[in-house]
Amino acid sequence: MLHIVACIKQVPDTKIIKMNPKTNTMDRSSAPAILNPYDSHAVEEAVRLRARYGGVVSVLTMGPPPAVKAIKKCIEIGADEGYMITDRAFAGADTLATSYALTKALEKIAAEVRPIDLIICGKMTIDGDTGQVGPGIARRLDMPPLTSVNKVVEVNREECFAIVHRKLEDGYEVVRSTLPCLFSVEKEINEAPYSPLPNMLKAARYQPKIWSVDDLPGIDRTQLGLKGSPTIVSSVWAPQKPQGGKLLDGDPNKQAEQLLEVLLARRELFAAVTETATGGA
Repeated sequence: MLHIVACIKQVPDTKIIKMNPKTNTMDRSSAPAILNPYDSHAVEEAVRLRARYGGVVSVLTMGPPPAVKAIKKCIEIGADEGYMITDRAFAGADTLATSYALTKALEKIAAEVRPIDLIICGKMTIDGDTGQVGPGIARRLDMPPLTSVNKVVEVNREECFAIVHRKLEDGYEVVRSTLPCLFSVEKEINEAPYSPLPNMLKAARYQPKIWSVDDLPGIDRTQLGLKGSPTIVSSVWAPQKPQGGKLLDGDPNKQAEQLLEVLLARRELFAAVTETATGGA
């Protein structure tokens, strides 16, 4: 039976979040917490693969206790089971420490629940934009990472292979991989529909399995949280808002004349600066 695990994260809605002008850090209290949009497509794709091939869809997250809401959202989408690791020992983790903690949880799921055939992650999280956790998990589990996946052609558990399309700048490439493997998926891989009422009712009652650091066998605490995070953020600041431009008035012909004058003036200024910089050579 095909077992797919989607790794997900609860993130602040970056469309709403504000920056603290005194500390130059994100004010996470200023925005609601949501399921990372890329991860919602990862879960949806896992559910669609289950519909095609049968099996079980599990979701896994690391976060504070309120992240249970993200798991419930995944149950709404159609996931079967949810697992969360939460502990103060995980706080402050960068992508390296996060991939380590999630790997240990995945190993526990594979050993105590059922073997894992496929792991699906979103391409990246909107609060970090690194895209490093998925490949980090794959490296630790010694399985092939297939990144930027925008179409799953086939997953064959019996013959242990998967075929996908990977998004490129000028098209896509077709890749065949052995199973188990890890996908990190693009948003365009699918369109998440509205959750059906039975799923919503199930999600409202559902309680995921919650593990602390002590529940993960063989874990090295020095690789967790801030201790296990070599990444250092020296400073963060909000970009300055652009100043208002000049509005062109009049009919289209007059506007075109005004725009041409501006461009010519810019061209003359650029030429003067270039001549000065090169000494007239």
